[in-house]
Amino acid sequence: MVRVVRTAEGVQVDPTGKLAGRGAYLHDRRECWVRGLRGALANALKAELSAEDRVQLENFINTLPAETNKVSHVNE
Repeated sequence: MVRVVRTAEGVQVDPTGKLAGRGAYLHDRRECWVRGLRGALANALKAELSAEDRVQLENFINTLPAETNKVSHVNE
């Protein structure tokens, strides 16, 4: 899980989990972050995400590993 925190300077990723401020946790999967940026993250942080916040978070999303193909089971 990766912590995101709302501080006086804005929203930022908190890899240490120790920054002061209202925080929220997201899985380290791109799909969770994309979904979070649609509204759930702002709701959890009780703040509107500024354009700068969104750019910073999208830059972080781009550092996450690409999704792996899910294994599907086929009945024979």
